[in-house]
Amino acid sequence: MGAACLALVAAAAAVLPGGAGAQPPLEVHKVDEAHFSPVPDRPVFVLVVGLDGGRPGVVGDRADAIHLIGVNAAAGAGTILNIPRDTYVDLPGRGRAKINDAYFYGGPELMATTVEALTGADVAFVLATRFEPFVAMVNEAGGVPVDVPFAMNDRNSGAVFPQGRVDMDGRAALAFARNRYIPGGDIRRSEHQALLILSALTRLRGEAPGAAAAARYLAILGRHVSVTGVAPVELYRLGRLALTLDPGRVRSVTMPSRVGQAGALSVVFVGAGADGLFADLRDDAVLQSH
Repeated sequence: MGAACLALVAAAAAVLPGGAGAQPPLEVHKVDEAHFSPVPDRPVFVLVVGLDGGRPGVVGDRADAIHLIGVNAAAGAGTILNIPRDTYVDLPGRGRAKINDAYFYGGPELMATTVEALTGADVAFVLATRFEPFVAMVNEAGGVPVDVPFAMNDRNSGAVFPQGRVDMDGRAALAFARNRYIPGGDIRRSEHQALLILSALTRLRGEAPGAAAAARYLAILGRHVSVTGVAPVELYRLGRLALTLDPGRVRSVTMPSRVGQAGALSVVFVGAGADGLFADLRDDAVLQSH
């Protein structure tokens, strides 16, 4: 149970945008109990967001990183859908805006509703996190090994890595997740955040913790997680669900998109092929044609 719960903690933490000052812990919000079932013949969708609140000049929370994780427990497989933060969509009850504004206007509930309207997938839980819990959790868990796809040397984020495997502590993992001065910018950064999620899951799936290790992981979880509307048994089921995933059978895909303008705003529009991708995803959380 300990490693299972930590898998979700590490997955959520991997999408942090960065920030400063006092930060709340990782938050787990149940947004629709009807969409969460432990039975293996039904996919479960969890929305993972990194919030940018707490940075100088930033008022309120916006979803700086957005990942919809679909899990097919029967197949031991799933998909991470990376949604660009500047995607221009309809926010239910608010009109057209960037998708990251949904959290600012309506918290996890509106964030989930907006992603549901975009993709057609039913979101059961929202996991939201910020800067300090990320660093602390990764450090307490012993770090995470990441296969860095190309050499990085970015002073803004602190991402200075060679290409290849790097054993990252919390600060290094945060820098990797924040680095946007790369080919593809924020969209490529979103893919790197998904890589961190998979790297954390791979490490945890490789462990076989006994009682002592389970107690340690649960202590880490307790220090950094707050829950809203989530019973202990549901948190346990979420953890079990995480460990049904074979990291080798989890696809990371980014929403087809194109950059454009909406008035004075630079935004991302949903691109050709997105509707087909969304339909494939919500069917069973396992992609067949993408």
